Amino acid sequence: MTPVQRRRMAWVLLLLLASGLATTLVAFALQRNIAYLYTPAEVLRGDVDAQARFRLGGMVVKGSFNRPSGSLQAHFVVTDGDATLPVSTDRILPDMFREGTAVVASGRLQDGVFVADEVLAKHDENYVPKEVADKMGDAHRKHDVPVAAPEVR
Repeated sequence: MTPVQRRRMAWVLLLLLASGLATTLVAFALQRNIAYLYTPAEVLRGDVDAQARFRLGGMVVKGSFNRPSGSLQAHFVVTDGDATLPVSTDRILPDMFREGTAVVASGRLQDGVFVADEVLAKHDENYVPKEVADKMGDAHRKHDVPVAAPEVR
């Protein structure tokens, strides 16, 4: 192998090593920042790592919202039709947050309570996040609950 070929081979190997390292770092960074959506039934079944950050999706149970006066600390219960899970947050809730509406909360599970650091509520009267709608549809089929036909606009 001539010196020119050897130098060219070294550059190719260095380039392959650098691109492999960059790909590995990007994969690890994405894996740490991904927050999967789970329903209360999946959380209680143990499908979620106890230390993992994830999104909880479902409907806010009517009559479950509680906020002490003068405090940002809020407590409510989320259901998917199969199970319920208590949620606690000390963040400001969105204006569209109501009991009986769809909600997606990001956070962690601590001592059987989901501690949310972000709560998202539906933005119009017909909106339910696709992942929540799919999972709630599965729960409705499981329990033979009649599902209304979607409104066409």
